[in-house]
Amino acid sequence: MKPKTMPDATAEPQFRQAAAAIRSADTILIVSHIFPDGDAVGTLLGLGASLRELGKNVSGAIDGGVPPDLAFLPQSASIASQITQGEFDLLIAVDSSDIERIGIAGAYGLDHCKTVINLDHHATNTHYGDIQVIVPGAVSATEVAFDLLSFMDIDLEYDAAYALLTGLVTDTQGFRIHATNARTLEIAQALMKLGAPLPEIMARTLNRRPYQDIELWKLVLPSVTLDAGLISANITQKDYARSGVDAMSDGGLVNHLVNVDQAKVSVVFKETRANQIEVGFRSEPGYDVASLAYQLGGGGHKQASGCTVAGSLLEVRDRVLPLARQVVENGPAALD
Repeated sequence: MKPKTMPDATAEPQFRQAAAAIRSADTILIVSHIFPDGDAVGTLLGLGASLRELGKNVSGAIDGGVPPDLAFLPQSASIASQITQGEFDLLIAVDSSDIERIGIAGAYGLDHCKTVINLDHHATNTHYGDIQVIVPGAVSATEVAFDLLSFMDIDLEYDAAYALLTGLVTDTQGFRIHATNARTLEIAQALMKLGAPLPEIMARTLNRRPYQDIELWKLVLPSVTLDAGLISANITQKDYARSGVDAMSDGGLVNHLVNVDQAKVSVVFKETRANQIEVGFRSEPGYDVASLAYQLGGGGHKQASGCTVAGSLLEVRDRVLPLARQVVENGPAALD
């Protein structure tokens, strides 16, 4: 299961503390962030399946449950949409850069778990919890989970490998983001050797979408504007109601818009609730939208991030777009 190279030795104390906490725990709750993506769900499922094989009593919860487009993952039905009872020895919060992002399920876990592990790869992580397993050099939280399980000498089964490879594929956009490296592919190969079906995962997560997404795009595309490298769009509550798309999603629009030739940064404003706007950012390599999201109380990757901002759609646009324009005007930074 182990790739030929291991993460930087500086991460070893974090892995050692987490491994000890996991081995001493009998009951474990794993949560991830609101509006979960493939990395969030894949990390939760991969860890959960592996720790159950270790004999642990594992529960998983994400506010609202698993999005329909990720319900194909093995054991996805084991993730509850809410949690209201139970006491746990250990909480593992995965792929969540701050406490607010773990939502109501995470808040319950913080109050009803003896120890908290914060497992993440975002440089914007606020270092909450008792044990921080935060590896900013990792391309996904699933990579961190893979390395932790490898460090603990836990053999992965098919379901765990499937989930972890899904997170790796989705967070690297099919191995296309700048942070993708030789080790990323080495881990993918190790998971494929365990049976994880890469072509199927890529087809399900990157190449296909429900027709409702197209209905949403039909309504939203008239709102798209492009100005000197900054492209943006608005999704209203009415658009969600008319298209039938869950308000968690933009149907992949923010990823699609950043691929426009003239675009450097894309921004999609989602009116998910009254007076609350979810904002998604994407950028070309060299343009850092993680720091932009962090300014607004969110976080993420340099090329993919997001935040939640209070206010009307117009108010939030007026606040956010000048900051996004500044990212474009600052120009690309040197790539690592």
